[in-house]
Amino acid sequence: MPSGTILVADDDAAIRTVLNQALARAGYEVRSTGTASSLWRWVAAGEGDLVVTDVVMPDENAFDVLPRIKKLRPDLPIIVMSAQNTFMTAIKASERGAYEYLPKPFDLKELMAIVARALSRPKGAPAAEEPEQPEDIPLVGRSPAMQEIYRALARLMQTDLTVMITGESGTGKELVARALHDYGKRRKGPFVAVNMAAIPRDLIESELFGHEKGAFTGAMQRASGRFEQAEGGTLFLDEIGDMPMEAQTRLLRVLQQGEYTTVGGRTPIKTNVRIVAATNKDLRISIQQGLFREDLFFRLNVVPLRLPPLRERSEDIADLVRHFFTMVEREGLPRKQIDAGALDRMKRYRWPGNVRELENLVRRLAALYPQETITEPLIEAELAEPSMAGSPILRPESMPDDDTLMASVERHLGKYFSQFKGDLPPPGLYHRVLRDLEEPLIGAALSATRGNQIKAAELLGLNRNTLRKKIRDLDIQVIRTTR
Repeated sequence: MPSGTILVADDDAAIRTVLNQALARAGYEVRSTGTASSLWRWVAAGEGDLVVTDVVMPDENAFDVLPRIKKLRPDLPIIVMSAQNTFMTAIKASERGAYEYLPKPFDLKELMAIVARALSRPKGAPAAEEPEQPEDIPLVGRSPAMQEIYRALARLMQTDLTVMITGESGTGKELVARALHDYGKRRKGPFVAVNMAAIPRDLIESELFGHEKGAFTGAMQRASGRFEQAEGGTLFLDEIGDMPMEAQTRLLRVLQQGEYTTVGGRTPIKTNVRIVAATNKDLRISIQQGLFREDLFFRLNVVPLRLPPLRERSEDIADLVRHFFTMVEREGLPRKQIDAGALDRMKRYRWPGNVRELENLVRRLAALYPQETITEPLIEAELAEPSMAGSPILRPESMPDDDTLMASVERHLGKYFSQFKGDLPPPGLYHRVLRDLEEPLIGAALSATRGNQIKAAELLGLNRNTLRKKIRDLDIQVIRTTR
């Protein structure tokens, strides 16, 4: 039978009753209280083999008590529960030495399993160093799917394990990678992000590992690669599924041996970076097609993290909308709020562009519309407009002439200026207008060329790789058609 004394602290009497009964049936002795002061007295007196505590207590926040407990009794495991189910709650619990964090409402069987594990763990595990806090919360949402992500990140912060992040485009894979870095033990080192899909295939090896002078035509001097730039920090390899085979072989050697050679170089260079990779593809299918090395996949997929699409966590939309409105207000755009009908309409939408599409919509709402409250008819009009959706299906049609395009630009600018009633708009107008005009312009070019990206790039006067990156960043669905 299990043994040990569990100290339970929660100001909700119903939760204390449930925990008392469940723990007692399992064979533990239980002492319970509704205040942080009583919990501290018991711990200071040497009582208890494990603590289960809520965060918000009537007399003191548990996050203020935890450091004192860990200083006095560093081997005492603490399980933290909270109804404030945010990313920062999970991170603070980890930083302050909690053994585990559980969002409320919690699964009783899961809690009992965690209690058993905590009491059987080896003593003397070092406490995590508390990192400096970035200003903004990097991840937003209280849905069960996001709670699993928060808990996983909290466990991974103080490790160097290689992480593979999967998810559809626009779900926030780079945000998760940055959170791992910014809150982890490598936060004082650099964070370097590389998008494999945005680099010409014949330059990827040089981009990653650097090259020596004369290594290839045009190599006029030695150049450092992203591994060298990320030394001591984190290297984020986005769209890893687009990496060519030759570069995959080099990357595998880095993961196996911890060293690499520059292009044209002969001397191995030791490296000390944490690798976080991401993809929106199913790499197992790529392996079957001979496009991705299976051994590299297993080296990268040490800890898999799947980010849910927004349609699977629609309950987070309200929090995300408020978060993005706060962001754009800081940038100088007018304060906005949204009514319940508008939020309900947004929850019914499938969001093919995921969180990125939602952010772009919020920015448009803040920039283009004078009304302070966003209503359902306005959202209906925005979501029904094909050219404004995050993943428009582009149908073949003639390219507008220059006069038509310029008239569209003038109308668009008029919307920006009209809402300020004679005053100048806030700074940053160029980037806001560019962001809103770029998607329909690229869409029109792709429609005119029937999805031919090479011809569309020539039409727009863009480099083909630049256009590919913009199509991916804007979540534009390209459909090739024949005449």
